[in-house]
Amino acid sequence: MKTLKTGTAEFRRFMAMMMSRRDSGDASRVDAAVAGIIRDVRRRGDAALIAYTRKFDGVMLSKRRLRVSGAELNAAPGKISAKDRRALELAAKRIAEFHRRTLEAPFSYRDRFGMRLGQMVRPLKRVGIYVPGGLGAYPSSVLMNAIPARVAGVEEIVMVSPPSRDGERDAVMAAAAIAGVTEYYRIGGAHAVAALAYGTESIAPVDKIVGPGNAYVQAAKRMVYGTTDIDKMAGPSEVMVIADSSADPDWIAADLIAQAEHGSGDESAMLLTPSAPVAAKVARALDAALRSLPRASAVKRVLAKRGALVVVKGLAEAFEIANQIGPEHLELEIRDAGRWLGRVTAAGAVFLGGLSPAPLGDYLAGPNHVLPTGGSARFASPLGAYDFLKRTSIIEASPRAVRTLAPAVAHLARMEGFEGHARAMELRVTRRRTVAEA
Repeated sequence: MKTLKTGTAEFRRFMAMMMSRRDSGDASRVDAAVAGIIRDVRRRGDAALIAYTRKFDGVMLSKRRLRVSGAELNAAPGKISAKDRRALELAAKRIAEFHRRTLEAPFSYRDRFGMRLGQMVRPLKRVGIYVPGGLGAYPSSVLMNAIPARVAGVEEIVMVSPPSRDGERDAVMAAAAIAGVTEYYRIGGAHAVAALAYGTESIAPVDKIVGPGNAYVQAAKRMVYGTTDIDKMAGPSEVMVIADSSADPDWIAADLIAQAEHGSGDESAMLLTPSAPVAAKVARALDAALRSLPRASAVKRVLAKRGALVVVKGLAEAFEIANQIGPEHLELEIRDAGRWLGRVTAAGAVFLGGLSPAPLGDYLAGPNHVLPTGGSARFASPLGAYDFLKRTSIIEASPRAVRTLAPAVAHLARMEGFEGHARAMELRVTRRRTVAEA
């Protein structure tokens, strides 16, 4: 893992590389493949899902086996150990408790002209959640995507996840049952996204698709947007630690490793510190920790590619760099960390103090671990119950409001060349006067 100093040419090159992660690069090959898959699913429906599941996952499904039955789903929590079940239930409870606080409330008021204005807030009816498969099983992703939808009041929560050649992922299925998933399909990849967006014989289309996935899944989400809503474009995991001389080097090393081990190979892990001795101690702690870590070689490649221990001029410069990059996870392992919180303008989640590592947020602190990546924390937010709500405006005019505001409405309409708009407003005034005179 590189040790860099701000102001050097090497640091500038590293920053340019980090900022370039916001560019999609040449995605034409992925886009072409995904567009073909989407067309095929729209044309052949379930038959395409079965064919792609066999091709990409090596699992042969029948049409009947596409969907996990209600009995299988209900029985799933009983197939895992009591310890596993208690951990999932604890996480589910904490996630739900936090996300209930993110709900928006409807409102209504009358303005000074007596016009009633307001907003209805209602849940989406049917949403799809994508849970990755690949090398592992991710029950935490089930909880983080499904529970906010359930808290929001979504009636139908449809989960898709790639099947395993080695049998069912019991923990994933148990998490689906605990989280309140109503339908679960054994499909993944771009074809699963297409099925959620357009529907097949077995799967009805959804109003929104959420959840992370590989480049093909992300491309599919982007392509179906407009037919259905999506949450965000998820990228590789990121962590940035800002530390001073009070920080524990072993803890920092552990936290950098934790996000680098996700498995895509494109994760990023950075330390920003004004203390050169802290950077040196973290480097030694990384070497020691990696000796006994499973998959250490993969983590080393990540740290060498997108990792750096950066010595900054001071904490103020560290926060400037952090806001420029906009990391997914930002840990503040500094004295009186809360005092610096106001300096943060771009981060998916902020972890205050050495006792608050990113893995706490990944599993059961309560806030969502589906966070903006790739610098999108400049404008995007974590997934929340608010993402499963839709808002409808309410306008009810009063006679006084019409009399007072109609001339301005008509004037604005004619400024834009819309005579019909103007007359539609003026007619209300004219007709009311005629009725009054009669």
